[in-house]
Amino acid sequence: MKTAGKLMKKKAFIKDELDKVVPKEQSDYLWKVATKKLNAILNKYGDLPKGVQSHTNSIFPAAAVYLTVKRKCGNDLAYSVIENAAINLCAKAQPTLAKCMKLPGVASLFVKVWDPMTKKKFGPKCGFKNRFYPKTKGEYRMDILACPYFRYFSELGCPELTKIYCENDERMYGNLPGLKFERTGTIGKESDHCDFYLRRVKG
Repeated sequence: MKTAGKLMKKKAFIKDELDKVVPKEQSDYLWKVATKKLNAILNKYGDLPKGVQSHTNSIFPAAAVYLTVKRKCGNDLAYSVIENAAINLCAKAQPTLAKCMKLPGVASLFVKVWDPMTKKKFGPKCGFKNRFYPKTKGEYRMDILACPYFRYFSELGCPELTKIYCENDERMYGNLPGLKFERTGTIGKESDHCDFYLRRVKG
């Protein structure tokens, strides 16, 4: 498991958001406190499988920052820091993905790789419980019945952060050329499952 310091260095985009809303001296102090909090969290969950860690490496730093800032600055400001960090990170990555989808054959390939990719990165070894559907050409459909984001954010006392990560799917896949992403609900938004439906469309 990575150290708290190394994980926090990779979350500089969250620190950038914190710097925007509080004075730099206060931001640096809160970041230091959050790093110590993250260290305690990592010690508590030190025996997680590597697959689960691939997700908690995002979950735990976000929770540590949120809980630290929430205590000092209130719920709304703390939530906005994590949410805006996610929004801006996706805003930087999504245009590149959208550009790739315009290349011949890439959109079809993108749909095809979701089946093996999901089972590897979002399957049981990574802390998820899934319901998979029969393959249909040009489509990919899956439901998530249990999610490590909801589980660990809830255990740490901040289940409300889960929906930010649910919405990252919509930010990344909701406006891709030649593709349609559809979702009716998520666990983070009080549904009993997260549905994921991606399909090829003309144009």
